[in-house]
Amino acid sequence: MKKIEALMQRTIPVMVAVTLLFGAGCATKGQTGAAVGAGTGALIGGLANMHGSWGATALIGAGVGAGVGYLIGNEQDKKDAAKRQSASEAELKPLAGTAWQVISIVPKPEKAHKSIVAHFRPDGNVVITKTDMQGKVETSTEKYRIVGSTLILNKPDYVENTKFKIEGDKLIVDYGNGSVVLQRIS
Repeated sequence: MKKIEALMQRTIPVMVAVTLLFGAGCATKGQTGAAVGAGTGALIGGLANMHGSWGATALIGAGVGAGVGYLIGNEQDKKDAAKRQSASEAELKPLAGTAWQVISIVPKPEKAHKSIVAHFRPDGNVVITKTDMQGKVETSTEKYRIVGSTLILNKPDYVENTKFKIEGDKLIVDYGNGSVVLQRIS
């Protein structure tokens, strides 16, 4: 019993500090939820294992906690996005009033297009125009806003958080398992 108490006295302050440190730098509630969930899950997993390897159960707890925390936080991001009718001017910079054409997508999509153009309007809407190889044009509209280096795209049924950066006349969007590079056209 004394071993457990000693472990808790050392572990709890460290896990709280790590959770607060990583959670403080997150741009979205999904990211914050993942960080807090990982810390909490690691703590619970480590404490739940009275016998054997503390590290293994802490890692499992961290993984489960990160996943659950992200899901909960991402749902809150969706609710927040649905509540927003419009983004502030600051949340639209530096993309408001610009247009970009896709020049590369990794991994390559199953369906090829002649062109894909994104028009970021000053009203918080991004209009995406896709022209397929036969010349058929398809247009869709999503809401967008920017928090730090995160581009948040949403419709009523989903939210997508992507990292982005602008390098000269290139817009690079990293969505986790792939990326898109766009060239400024206006």
